[in-house]
Amino acid sequence: MVETAGTPEPDWVSTMADEVIEAATRRHPHQKIVCASGLSPSGPIHLGNLREVMTPHLVADEIRRRGYDCEHLISWDDYDRFRRVPAGIDPAWEEHIGKPLSSVPAPEGSEHPNWAEHFKAPMIAALDELGVPYRGISQTEQYTSGAYRDQVLLAMRERARIDGILGRFRTKKKATPENDDPGDDDVVTGTEYFPFKPYCGACGRDDTTVTAYDDDTTEMTYTCACGSSETVLLREFTRGKLVWKVDWPMRWAYEGVHFEPSGVDHSSPGSSFQVGGLIVDEVFGGEAPIGPMYAFVGITGQAKMSSSRGSVPTPGDALEILEVPVLRWLFARRRPNQAIKVAFDQEIHRLYDEWDALGRKVAAGRAGGIETTGHLRAVTTAERALPTTPEPVAYRTLASVVDITAGDPAQLERILAGLDATPDGARPRLDRAAAWVASYMPEDAHTRLREEPDTGLLAELDEQDREAVAMLRDHLTDDWSLDGLTTLVYGVPKKQAGLPLDVKPTDELKAAQRRFFVTVYRLLVGADTGPRLPTLLLAAGPERVRHLLGG
Repeated sequence: MVETAGTPEPDWVSTMADEVIEAATRRHPHQKIVCASGLSPSGPIHLGNLREVMTPHLVADEIRRRGYDCEHLISWDDYDRFRRVPAGIDPAWEEHIGKPLSSVPAPEGSEHPNWAEHFKAPMIAALDELGVPYRGISQTEQYTSGAYRDQVLLAMRERARIDGILGRFRTKKKATPENDDPGDDDVVTGTEYFPFKPYCGACGRDDTTVTAYDDDTTEMTYTCACGSSETVLLREFTRGKLVWKVDWPMRWAYEGVHFEPSGVDHSSPGSSFQVGGLIVDEVFGGEAPIGPMYAFVGITGQAKMSSSRGSVPTPGDALEILEVPVLRWLFARRRPNQAIKVAFDQEIHRLYDEWDALGRKVAAGRAGGIETTGHLRAVTTAERALPTTPEPVAYRTLASVVDITAGDPAQLERILAGLDATPDGARPRLDRAAAWVASYMPEDAHTRLREEPDTGLLAELDEQDREAVAMLRDHLTDDWSLDGLTTLVYGVPKKQAGLPLDVKPTDELKAAQRRFFVTVYRLLVGADTGPRLPTLLLAAGPERVRHLLGG
């Protein structure tokens, strides 16, 4: 377990690391411990897929922190078939359906050599930023190089045994394009079962059917929907792959995987993980990894984001608005079977408030062991410390300041000085907040200061409101700081009522404060609400505020 400043308590990462170390020591004593993930670059690798990576990353990282040799593998399933053309891609790409992802041209305008590399690149960049070390394995390279030759031949010899295992869970349905899910390789077709799917030498697609196979010579004949037929020696043939429910357990045995989580879809009865556990044992002589089920990742504010981006968010999208430690913390603080929500809407302010509160508790030595451990997992890995913001101004404050000033550098520097920060010291958080304002802040949440005073409203103010506005205007620069302005705006109604500044608010006082705030908001921005009033005052500057308040 990671050593923490608080009372040591095992979190879910520590507990799983214990289990993995025990299993690895029992199975392969004195050998490297292997954790694994699998990603398909069939399209944009969305934010939900990040849990497939972060769960084993955190466990592998904990194992390395304890001094063990542990490797995290990421298998790129780039030899899977191209199944459908995503929204926003030229429909002409339909001609490539059925080809390996690594053989499909990249989307128009891409700098990458093929479809798979185009969609792998953003994920590779995000993982580097997140501090996730791994060994990437291209399944295209593995199959076409013949690395799995012995395993393919073994699966073909044991096809009757594999068919029997699949038969225990098989559902009778006709194979159609509508049910060609990666897990549906146990579909009944009425012909002899073969666990290998060739890619056609004529058209390059996997619309193929193996019609004959000889175990002794490894001679295999297949036909293709395109009309071609070919007879090859499988011991020399590398243009094809094992079907998914056989491919996955084969890799467990080949790589010696000790830990690999899977989503709900792979963890239900009769799923790929359950069937794979039998196949790896009975066919490949291996053992299934520890494989906890993980819950899906939800997105708040997705509707707005989808309308502007045209797709579900990716890890790169999240890293535009979230600092690396905050995104890591979301995955570290929740057990794999607990749902996670990543905020792209205004809930991001609440998330950052929680993160900052945790940081203060850790710094003061008041955080519990699990809290401190989770924080440590967010800001460091076994190899290095991750970038943090040296002068962390509240995210909601930075967003308001960027919005009000329209990102003007001189104005930002002036306002940040009042917050005891500098633009460089407030980064990278400042840049994340600016990105959120530009891309995800709701239109009705933007704040625009009036250019000139609302003389009509000023003339209509009653005696109480005029007095309150004058008190604010006259004492504006007594303590020109966020704390000073906060004390001032909450204190004006208290002074009017003849109360001390440290009095606890009553319902009557709260009502008076709300009335005062509405009056000031109307005079400054022409609305009843806005960003926190002290932040708004700080951003506007004393001269502009006095002018708009009739001074």
